Amino acid sequence: MFGSYEIYIAALLVIIVVGLIIRGLLKRRSIYNRKGIIDPTKVSIRDIDKMEDGKEFEEYLYRLFVALGYEDAYKTVGSRDFGADLVFTDRGGSRNVIQAKRYAESNPVGLSAVQEIYSSMRYYGAQKSIVIASSRYTEACEILAGYNGVRLIDRSELKEMIDLFKANEWMEVMDIIEAEPELILDAWDEGMKVEKKASR
Repeated sequence: MFGSYEIYIAALLVIIVVGLIIRGLLKRRSIYNRKGIIDPTKVSIRDIDKMEDGKEFEEYLYRLFVALGYEDAYKTVGSRDFGADLVFTDRGGSRNVIQAKRYAESNPVGLSAVQEIYSSMRYYGAQKSIVIASSRYTEACEILAGYNGVRLIDRSELKEMIDLFKANEWMEVMDIIEAEPELILDAWDEGMKVEKKASR
């Protein structure tokens, strides 16, 4: 039989465990408002790192873009998104498609992100394409993005966007989002010149 001391210790342990579980759930839910919707004013880069999957990151970006006042921002439909996770119209009137990549900080985003988002442009009638990642990009990804005019927003720019948004510097956030991609225009032409010289 258990004595009153053992029951007291067991009850105390149960209370501590339940308290820790509740604390963890409340802490995890702190990025949500009372209606259970992600509140972009409460999200940090560390919260993004803790997100369970890419869908939560997509939801965060959607809520951020709506809060910024972008026209017709919407999330695409799950398995039939054709490579885009979010669509919006920027301040200049151009339709943009976004692919969101919530990767571990040490896991770079590869070529497929650029291939998928670039190929989705025609389907969504977009003029611009963007990849937003919680990590960095491989060199091959950056090169392909440069040739195709795909805007890459990496972890450092994402963190800057988050900080500026929380500081109510919304125009600066939109400036980052809408910045022109780093283009590679003449590398192919230079390669063709070298090839022509070699064939002479």
